[in-house]
Amino acid sequence: MKKIMLSTAALAVVFAGHAYAQSRDTIQIAGSSTVLPFASIVAEEFGNAFPDFKAPVVGSGGTGGGLKQFCEGVGENTIDIANASRAIKEDEIKTCTDNGVKDIREVRFGYDGIVFATSASQGDFALQPVHVFKAVAAEVPVDGKMVANPYKTWDQIDASLPKQEINVAIPGSNHGTREVFQEKVINAGCKEAGLPEMDKEAMKKACETFRQDVVVEIAGDYTETLARLQANPATVGVFGLSFYDQNKDKLKVATVNGVTPSLETVASGDYPVSRPLFFYVKGEHIGTIPGLAEYTEFFLSDGISGNGGTLETAGLIPQPDADRAAVLEAFKEGKTVGTN
Repeated sequence: MKKIMLSTAALAVVFAGHAYAQSRDTIQIAGSSTVLPFASIVAEEFGNAFPDFKAPVVGSGGTGGGLKQFCEGVGENTIDIANASRAIKEDEIKTCTDNGVKDIREVRFGYDGIVFATSASQGDFALQPVHVFKAVAAEVPVDGKMVANPYKTWDQIDASLPKQEINVAIPGSNHGTREVFQEKVINAGCKEAGLPEMDKEAMKKACETFRQDVVVEIAGDYTETLARLQANPATVGVFGLSFYDQNKDKLKVATVNGVTPSLETVASGDYPVSRPLFFYVKGEHIGTIPGLAEYTEFFLSDGISGNGGTLETAGLIPQPDADRAAVLEAFKEGKTVGTN
């Protein structure tokens, strides 16, 4: 009897990772505010198309926040999918692995652009990365020396810009958008600004330290940034292209390096501030959380994320059909991050 009890206990441990799912029948998703509207649309469409499954529950929290939840472990109290507006990082993969999440399946489903927008009543902005850097940096070069940022209005940075008070709302550090903003706009602008010679660490600090008087970091989603613009119309906000497309009546978009952001200019690569969009599926939950594989395959179907699909109408820039097919095949084959 004692041996039987020990065997039963051992089996309970072995199958614990699958038994938990019996008590949850709804897919749980969290993460990127950029991906949120796309995932919400797919969740609703999935619920309509597959009545045997419940519509997934989609939350926000930013890319970093979503991946943190995703990597907490395997079980009914952990989410099944993390939405992300950047690729998962090595340290996040390690956290996942350390917590038993080893079957991480990366799903790239399209592209988005990052735009700068003001309230529709404001002036026209033709921005370059160096303009944005000089607006938000804590210190800027003047006469070959780094000084506390003296700029109060945009036209002081460049006479071609509006005589408008500098106020900028940027994504908080929990957002994937922030990382792309830093890499493709601020770091590029920092290089163009003509900083004096300094060591690598000092240069990194100069490029990444923002002033506190006119820069606001938004931890919430884009609706919070929009509210900031509505409270102070002089604010320039950083948004995803898809959010801007849905709010054109309230917002006016800036050009970057002379290119107006649009589905066409992002897809062609002409618009310089764009990025791929992802979601990550917890492979350990496939087969236990009802509909998880079906949701992913539905998301990657022609009618949803393909050219002319539902998500393109909502502002997604679709990836080529061959690329989408390759992503789907990798998912079905069970390829994990680092192997596909």
